[in-house]
Amino acid sequence: MAGIYFHIPFCKQACHYCDFHFVTSLKYKSEMLQAMQQELRTQAAADFFKGENRLQSIYFGGGTPSILEPEEIAGLLQLCAELFDTKALQEVTLEANADDLSRDKIQGFRQAGINRLSIGVQSFFEDDLRWMNRAHGAGEAESAIQNAQEAGITNITADLIYGYPLLSDEKWDQNISILTRLGVPHISAYSMTVEPRTALGTLVRRGQEPPMDEDQSAKQFEYLMDRLAELGYAHYEISNWALPGNRAIHNANYWRGLPYLGIGPSAHSYDGNRRYWNASNNPKYIKSIQIGGVPAAEEEWLSTEDRLNEYIMTSLRTSWGLDLKWVKGRFERKFWGPLEEGLEAFEKQGLVQRKTQTTEAESGENQAEKFTLTRSGKLLADRIASDLFYT
Repeated sequence: MAGIYFHIPFCKQACHYCDFHFVTSLKYKSEMLQAMQQELRTQAAADFFKGENRLQSIYFGGGTPSILEPEEIAGLLQLCAELFDTKALQEVTLEANADDLSRDKIQGFRQAGINRLSIGVQSFFEDDLRWMNRAHGAGEAESAIQNAQEAGITNITADLIYGYPLLSDEKWDQNISILTRLGVPHISAYSMTVEPRTALGTLVRRGQEPPMDEDQSAKQFEYLMDRLAELGYAHYEISNWALPGNRAIHNANYWRGLPYLGIGPSAHSYDGNRRYWNASNNPKYIKSIQIGGVPAAEEEWLSTEDRLNEYIMTSLRTSWGLDLKWVKGRFERKFWGPLEEGLEAFEKQGLVQRKTQTTEAESGENQAEKFTLTRSGKLLADRIASDLFYT
């Protein structure tokens, strides 16, 4: 089943590390929402999902979707229900900043159809949040989670960031402890990266901030893996942990290579054969919709090499791993031969592990051969995938 992603390109202020597309003015919010609705109608009329119109998930990302009013979110969801089959819809996620999540607004989002919140906590320490230029304060993050739970939204994921200069090991431990004490069932954690076209990138380039410490990042990542494992969280993707029954449906479908439609400026889409992305420019996006077209976009038709390399990258990031038998059934030997050799080499180094299993749809005579990253391999996930790419 398919998924739809809405990119809401508005924020109150710019986080110093963020390189996603956004603006800090709501001046053209009405025109933007009208354009997004029109893009959705255009893609539905063009049969984007090729007849498979059953939606399993809808995701509002950004930007800061929680900056919108509940009725504005409701309008987009109602249009989805008119244009697509939503009877099997399971997960409707809204990314949110803690300072937006008053009790009344959360209740409004719930009534609009949101059943999962992704709360950008990042840290529970005031000095860290100021350093990141986050809009919320430390106390608001904890209150937002409690407000959501009291409003009946218990399917919550929260983001944390590690590996930056202000984050001592003691503070890192406290961040993890607060989230788990609050009973947050899904946690996403990311190492701080320095992107060139961000405020943090400029500060590091000028020597006003130190570069990020890779050793610190690796140490804090390992600590997080240990702590959450002790508490029953499954490490099912390199940056994601979940208690039983709380894995993210929408994002997991990305990693499984299922089609998804992206709506809004800079939004990406995948139809099974190609990837394309809308212009990262609000006026250009709105104008292209107003003159009756699909927003100006770039597209990429995936070659055989692209398909294999994307599968290597995404599958190795997950707990279900890379299925070599599946690869052998879909690619020529010239593609899977080097991959098999590379996997065996990493297996000898203790960076990947092999397991043979029977899937529900298979008999015992037709088994999957899965390769997953070991604990040591998870520290080198991107490098391992890159080395395994077919070139």
